[in-house]
Amino acid sequence: MKNSLLVRWSIVVSLAGFIFGFDTVVISGANQPIKELWHTSPIFHGFFIMSMALWGTVLGALFGGIPTQIWGRKKVLLWVGILFTVSAFGTALANDPYLFSFFRFIGGVGIGISSVVAPIYISEIATPTTRGRLVALYQFNIVFGILVAFVSNYALAGFGGDNDWRWMLGVLAIPSILYTLLVFSIAESPRWLITKQNNLAKAKEILLSAGVENVDEAVEEILSGSSNDESQQSSVGLLNKKHRRLVALAFMIAFFNQLSGINFILYYAPEILEQAGLATRDSLFNSIAIGSTNLVFTFVGLYLIDRLGRKTLLLIGSIGYIISLSLVAYAFYAHTGPVFLMSFLLLFIAAHAIGQGAVIWVFISEIFPTRIRSAGQSFGASIHWVFAALITLVTPVFLDKENGIFKENPWPIFAFFAGMMVLQLIWVLMRVPETKGISLEELEKKLLSKES
Repeated sequence: MKNSLLVRWSIVVSLAGFIFGFDTVVISGANQPIKELWHTSPIFHGFFIMSMALWGTVLGALFGGIPTQIWGRKKVLLWVGILFTVSAFGTALANDPYLFSFFRFIGGVGIGISSVVAPIYISEIATPTTRGRLVALYQFNIVFGILVAFVSNYALAGFGGDNDWRWMLGVLAIPSILYTLLVFSIAESPRWLITKQNNLAKAKEILLSAGVENVDEAVEEILSGSSNDESQQSSVGLLNKKHRRLVALAFMIAFFNQLSGINFILYYAPEILEQAGLATRDSLFNSIAIGSTNLVFTFVGLYLIDRLGRKTLLLIGSIGYIISLSLVAYAFYAHTGPVFLMSFLLLFIAAHAIGQGAVIWVFISEIFPTRIRSAGQSFGASIHWVFAALITLVTPVFLDKENGIFKENPWPIFAFFAGMMVLQLIWVLMRVPETKGISLEELEKKLLSKES
């Protein structure tokens, strides 16, 4: 890349993913202490403690596209950091489950909005040949945040006695404040300035500073895509019939992402490993192995996404999902022991990191035309979060040690996820287009054409 500014801006924005990942998983360490502190029932615990943040992400994702389109990408990214910071302090200091749930909800709203605006921003400033890698930085930071959360939970276990969980949640304030300050250093998206503000001068200035060689040509291509978009009925709105294919693609990739069981495993990793026979602290330590594997194979996904393409990675991931989830189900069914189980849980994490993990935010951010990209990203992200919230909500009903449906053996859950991944493999083979190496404007023409 000729100018490091694009990389620097992408890294800053992708730090929202770090907070997203940390916040998503940090609750796994606070899960049991909070349950014991407030003596919550499985349903209450599932809805208020474990999934409240996810209902916040649903709200943030559903409506995050509106301010992103009206006020611009940069201002919304700044407010995301403020929400993260408020949530970190609030959850750490909460003295009852309702106040705790409220601040988890606030953090979830920030995560939901970030899952809309961050991929959009990066996809709009990146070049066609680097878009996959740069947008996937967001996913890399999600994974890095997950790993740091697992390490942090393990390190803080025993640090504050009965208040360990407060420290686990409160440390998120540090990266939240840092991210908020760094957002001041990024530029606004040139595509948003051109299509929504008609501010060609400012857009050209940003493109020039970002190292674009032929600024006038770049602006002309954006204008051409915008005017073509506005002159066709296909661009009236997200739900216009000409956008049905794009909406279906966004829905299905988000749906299958969660029906792989990824959030189920990340949120409840210590509890799942305890069911396999590991002690509490051993399960926290092995959670770090899950986070480390996720990070390593996310690097692999980052390396391959602009080389092999999005569709190929989804195929590789689907096959890895099917094998690993089937054998995790078998491990529980046959009581093979924690080593066998852990091996295939790690294979599952590797398959996710290379496939869906690397692809989802890139794919959704690039398939929609600029004029409806915010709405499209919002739709895809909200589907992702609705299913994440539902799965997290019902999990205590299945896993609770005393009243869970599968409290003795959760193998049917993993068999179900394996079956869903067979369906994903069929969908990828039959319906998913390749999007690598194509400009956003050319991709728009390709996906909206009758021949596509």
